Amino acid sequence: MVADGHADGTVGKALDVLDMVARHGRPVRFSDLLAQSAYPKATLYRLLQTLTHQGMLTLDPDQGTYALGVRLVRLAHAAWAQSSLAPIARPYLDELAAKTGETIHLAQLDQGQVLYVDKRNAAKPVEMFAQAGKVGPAYCTGVGKAMLAWLSPEALEAALARQSFYRHTANTLVSPEQLKAELQEIRARGHAFDREEHEVGIICCAVPILSRAGRVMGALSVTSTTARHSLESLGALAPTIRDIAARIAAEAESWRFPEQA
Repeated sequence: MVADGHADGTVGKALDVLDMVARHGRPVRFSDLLAQSAYPKATLYRLLQTLTHQGMLTLDPDQGTYALGVRLVRLAHAAWAQSSLAPIARPYLDELAAKTGETIHLAQLDQGQVLYVDKRNAAKPVEMFAQAGKVGPAYCTGVGKAMLAWLSPEALEAALARQSFYRHTANTLVSPEQLKAELQEIRARGHAFDREEHEVGIICCAVPILSRAGRVMGALSVTSTTARHSLESLGALAPTIRDIAARIAAEAESWRFPEQA
């Protein structure tokens, strides 16, 4: 549900509507959006009209459904090129994938959640949730915890408030207290693990990508399965992952990235 009287005014309301349409993953009818929205019918209709006129949404007049517009594709491509680590990191991901033979994930924080911005499949690919462009939980993924562990106290509290702490597996951390204790261990160790916390059978070792000032720019992970690796064997790759992450950070330092939160 979204609240009326949005603190960011009409722009904030319009973005809420875009998010609602995006979450459906398919064309959606006005009645379905109205059922989810706290906005009055007339307000929601006006926002949908404006977004459609601006090319941010498309309306199928035969089916009466709304979908994300092609203008968003252009904007997404520009954002990927200007604000994502992916263009810079591409050769380094290739190098890490060649060295390990396992799945490589590159991620950044988006409103306290994990945005996967690039991926390299393992030599023997394994089906898993994480794909480039997908948004995942920060509290139960290796890349998410690696980034959370190096946030400032204020940014961390804001990110924790956005976590669902839903129990995906028997190993999922389900409270802020549990997660904070884990984050302290991650900072001391220098890398994070996913101990089958998001998906059964999927484990990873992840490190943050940090600027010289210590700002979190993103995270990098090597992901495998419990059939191919143990946490110990993945942990042995941490120095290699850390070296690649440092090289990505060094090259990205001259770029101007939006602040992560």
